[in-house]
Amino acid sequence: MNRTPGWLRGVGVGPGDPDLVTIKAARTIRSADVVAFHSGTKGDSIARRIAAQYFRHDAIEELLVYPVTTGVTDHPLGYHGLMADFYDESAARLAAHLDAGRNVVVLAEGDPLFYGTYMYLHDRLADRYDSDVVPGVTSVSGSTAAVATGLCRHEDVLTILPGTLPVPELARRLADTQAAVIMKLGRTFPGVVEALRQAGRLDEARYVERATSSAERVLPVTEVDPATVPYMSMIVVPGRDLRADSAGRATMPYAAEPAQRHTAELGAALGEVVVVGLGPGPDRWLTPEASAALAEVDHVVGYAPYVDRVTQRPGLTRHPSGNTVEVDRARHALELARTGERVAVVSGGDAGVFGMAAAVFEAAEDPAFAGVPVRVLPGVTAAQAVAARVGAPLGGDFAIMSLSDRLKPWSVIERRLRAAAEADLVIALYNPASRTRTGQIALAREVLLGVRGPDTVVVVGRDVGRSEESVAVTTLGGLDPSTIDMKCLLLVCATGTRVTADGRVWTPRFVEQPAVV
Repeated sequence: MNRTPGWLRGVGVGPGDPDLVTIKAARTIRSADVVAFHSGTKGDSIARRIAAQYFRHDAIEELLVYPVTTGVTDHPLGYHGLMADFYDESAARLAAHLDAGRNVVVLAEGDPLFYGTYMYLHDRLADRYDSDVVPGVTSVSGSTAAVATGLCRHEDVLTILPGTLPVPELARRLADTQAAVIMKLGRTFPGVVEALRQAGRLDEARYVERATSSAERVLPVTEVDPATVPYMSMIVVPGRDLRADSAGRATMPYAAEPAQRHTAELGAALGEVVVVGLGPGPDRWLTPEASAALAEVDHVVGYAPYVDRVTQRPGLTRHPSGNTVEVDRARHALELARTGERVAVVSGGDAGVFGMAAAVFEAAEDPAFAGVPVRVLPGVTAAQAVAARVGAPLGGDFAIMSLSDRLKPWSVIERRLRAAAEADLVIALYNPASRTRTGQIALAREVLLGVRGPDTVVVVGRDVGRSEESVAVTTLGGLDPSTIDMKCLLLVCATGTRVTADGRVWTPRFVEQPAVV
C-alpha cells in the first residue's frame, strides 16, 4: 500500500522572544507530526527553546546536531565538505518521516531563508515533497528594535555583512554603505572592530547580544569585552539621521562630512586632485608613488571595481560610481578639491591610457575649477602586462587603440586600424568587446586581414595579473572573435614579430631598409 508523503515546512521562529513567533508559525508547528531543530555540539537548541510551547504532545522530535561549529575538521573536503555530508544525512532522516506520511516542520531561528540552516535541507528536499516556508522575524529586525534607532532612511543603502569576511573587505564594504548590520561574531569580533575603525564607523556602531531574549544586551561596540562575545550577536551601524539638529541644520551624510571639516579648517584653500593609475590587477603592480598618494588623500573617486581595490583606512571617504560617467566623476573630484579636500581619482592600468586623466582635464576646463591643482601619477598599463607575459612583442614601434565606439564613430576606428596596419605597427587593442558591443572585434579582424596576412601573430591576454589569468598566442586568421570579451587585451603583432620554439613572442628593435627598385 502506497502512503501519501507528508509535507515539509521551514518555519521561522524569530530572534529569541517566544512572543515574536507568528500566528502562522505557531499554527504550522502545532499541526506537525515531526518537529526538527538544529543545535550546536552540546545539543542545546535555541530554536526549540523559543517554540517548544507550540509542539503537539505526541510530536516526534528530531535533534540535528552540527558536527562542528568552529570550522575545524579533518574531513578531506574541509569544513564545507563535512557540512554537506551533515545536510545530506539530515535530509535523509527527514525524508524517511515524509515517506512514511508524516508532516515535518524544521524550525529556524529568525527567518528560514536568511542565513538559515533550513535552506540547505530545502535545497535537498523541496523538489521531492510538498514544501513551503513560513517567514519569521529576523535577527536584524530584533537587533534594530533593541538599538531603538532608525536603521536606514530615505535612499540609504543597507548592507548586511558576515563578520567572517577578511578585515580589508569588511572595512571596504562598511565604508561604501550608509547603514550596515554585521552578523556571525564570536571569534571574529576583534577583526570586525578593526574593520569598523578603518571604515570610520566605530563610534556609532552598537553591539546587540541575544536580541529580544531575556539575556539581551545592548552596548556601544567600544565598550564590549571581546572574550564575552557569543556567535548569536550582531553589530548595528545605523545610517545617518538627516533630521535637523538643535541648530536647525540637517546632519550631513558620511561622504560630505570630511569636506565640511576641511573647509572649516582651511577656509577657502584649494585641495588637490591626484589621478592615480592602479595598474592592471595585483597590488604588487601598484607603484610606490601611487601607494603613497593613496595613503594621504581624504577621498577616493572612481569606477566601483577600481575603488574596491583601494584599502580602506580611517579618514578615507570612498565615492564609487558606475561605468560611462567619467566626466561626472571628474567634476565630483574637482568640487571636493575646490573645498580643500585631497582627492584621488583612480583608474585601472595607467590613468592616462584610456583612463580618468583625460576626463579630469576635460572637466577642469570649466572656469569654476580654475586653479584646482591636478597631478597625474603613472601606472603599469594592460598592454605592458600582457606583453611581458609572452616576452617582448612591443620591442619595436607600436600603437595603442580602443575599439569602443562610445566616444568616437566606428568609421574613425576603422580608418586608424587600417593606417596602423599599413604602417606595420604592433597594435594593442583595448576594449575589444563588452556586453553591448559584441561585433567590433570581428569587424576589426576583417579590416586588419585586408592589410595583414592571416599568419600575423596575435596575443590574447585575459585577466592578466589576476587568478583567472590566461594568455594565448594565435594568428589573425585563427583568431575566434566569439572568444573575446571585455576582460581581454589583444596585441596584433608586426610582420617582423617572431615566435620562439618555446612560445615566446618578440618584435625586433630593427626594421630592414626596403629594397630600392
